[in-house]
This record gives sequence, structure tokens and C-alpha cells, in this order.
Amino acid sequence: MSFSDTNRTPCPSLGERSSVPTGRLAPSPTGAQHVGNARTYLIAWLSARSSGGRVVLRIEDIDSPRVKAGADRQAVEDLLWLGLDWDEGPIVQTRRMEEYASALAQLKKQEFVYPCTCTRGDVERAASAPHLEHEGPIYPGLCAENTVATAESLGDRPHCWRFRVPVESPSFVDGFAGPTQIDLRQVGGDFVVWKAPRPGVSESTPAYQLAVVVDDAAQGVTEVVRGDDLLASTPRQLLLYRALGLKPPSFVHVPLVVGVDGRRLAKRHGDTRLSSLREAGVRPQLLLGLLAWSCGWLPSIEPIAAQSLLPLFRLDSIPPAPFVLTPELLRTIGYG
Repeated sequence: MSFSDTNRTPCPSLGERSSVPTGRLAPSPTGAQHVGNARTYLIAWLSARSSGGRVVLRIEDIDSPRVKAGADRQAVEDLLWLGLDWDEGPIVQTRRMEEYASALAQLKKQEFVYPCTCTRGDVERAASAPHLEHEGPIYPGLCAENTVATAESLGDRPHCWRFRVPVESPSFVDGFAGPTQIDLRQVGGDFVVWKAPRPGVSESTPAYQLAVVVDDAAQGVTEVVRGDDLLASTPRQLLLYRALGLKPPSFVHVPLVVGVDGRRLAKRHGDTRLSSLREAGVRPQLLLGLLAWSCGWLPSIEPIAAQSLLPLFRLDSIPPAPFVLTPELLRTIGYG
């Protein structure tokens, strides 16, 4: 199966897209998609479709050292197995490098960014404050006095580009969490928008924060539904939207699926890959029933198709706590 086989719907023009609610599914092929991913994709898909909106499929593959061969194709197969469709895509990030480079050039022109030669070790040694899980230490500003012109004096010395975080971080109203204020100076500090080249590789690459902003704006995305582990990314992305003169989408951050130890799904919780469920003969309607029950849309776990969930979809029915996926629950759908 090729990507071109997965979607034959003609893409509307930019003018048409701007007037239609648009959500997106954005798997990263750094590993297999699991039950937790499926729950977030289902919520995102239902949110867009229940409002008569479009869905864009994007493969977020710019994290090249971690990308697994074939994981992009498997992600598409997983979504089709779940019964989730899309109107545009798959759009592949690594084919859009010129757009990201153009955005970086715009940020440089306005001095929103500066070159940074710090290694991860430099940052960890200089940072003294504790940090949130997945956020890394607060950048201590070792290169913050640099300007764009400083890059000319660095020669071949590897450097990334960091965005200057202002004193006041933007607040926002999350569609699930409500009014939210995160002080980026206490959560990561000045953040990377363009990575330094890896050892043995001459080309540098855009960072997640910049790429998703450029993509969502270009693809007409009006609502971003994703896991709440990315909540702190939102003020960073809002700063980039502002700096690039782009209109941001609305944001909805939903609780993750976790194991019995309270940590988000990983290999230590057993095999929860969607491909493994498929191979074991689990019916997708049963998995959807489990996920719908976890979101408060069904009183019990029963088979149901994604389309049949549209009239039942409500964000405010989703419990605010993470959903604990136990082996017993997986056995109710015939797995394990």
C-alpha cells in the first residue's frame, strides 16, 4: 500500500479550507502506535467530524534519528483499521524543509532567535532547578547575548537556534483544561526551533515546535487535539504564531492513557501496540468500544464503529484523570 492509495479525496484550496473547521491526526513514526495514541486520535477525529469539519493526516517524521523504518506506513494502517478517515494527506514533514527554512529566516530577520552552541551536557551542568518530566532542564541562557550575526563568527562550530522567551508567556484557554498560564521561563526557558547537526551529518533540521506551527498554519488546521503531555508546548507555539504573523488554532489537551503504575504507556506495560491487537484478531469495534467507555460515551464496553460515536461525542464527558489501562480491560476485548 502506498500513501497515495490511502486518500483519493481532492484537496480543497486554501480559501476553502480557511472557512471549514479542520482537525488533524499527526502520528510520529518514532515507534509503533499504541492504545493511548488511538484514544487521542479518536477524540481528535470525532471533534472535527462532529462539527462537520475536515481532517488532515500528517506524518511527523523530522526526528530522523528516532524514526523507525516502516512505522509511517504502519501508522496509516492503524488509523484505517480503526475506521478513521481523512480529507488531505498523508503530508510528510521531511518533504517540507523549504517551508521550515523560510520560517526560520523570518525569525532571524526579526531577531526572535539566536545561535546557541551549548551541548545538552552544558545545559544540564549549568541548570540547577528541577524540571518537569519530558521538558528537560531550564535553559540557563549561556548564549542568550548572541545575535543572529553571531552565527557568522561560529564558522563550522555546531549550533542550534533558540527562540527568545519574553518575560510574560502567553496565556490561553484550553478546550479541555480551561484557562491556562505557563511561565516558560520556569519550564524550559528559551527553546530550540532549529536543531544543531548531529555528529557525522552536515544538515541541521527544524525542531518540533517550529515545524508543527508552520504545518498547522499551511494546512488550515483550526483545532489541535493532543495529549496533555504537550500542554507546555502551547505557549511556545503561540509565541511562534505571533512572531510569524500567523493565526493560531484552538487547543484541546486530553488526558493520557497510563499503565497501572500511573506512567504513560510503554513497553514495561506489555504489548499495547495497535499492530499487535490487529494480529491477535481483536475487532477494531471492540477497541473503540473500550475507548468510548473510557471517555464516558458508553455505559459499558461494547463494539461500536467510529461513525456511530459521532452523536455521542462530548469533550466534557471525558474524565479529567488519566485513563488507566489494565490487563483485565484488554482481556475484555479479547487481547492478552
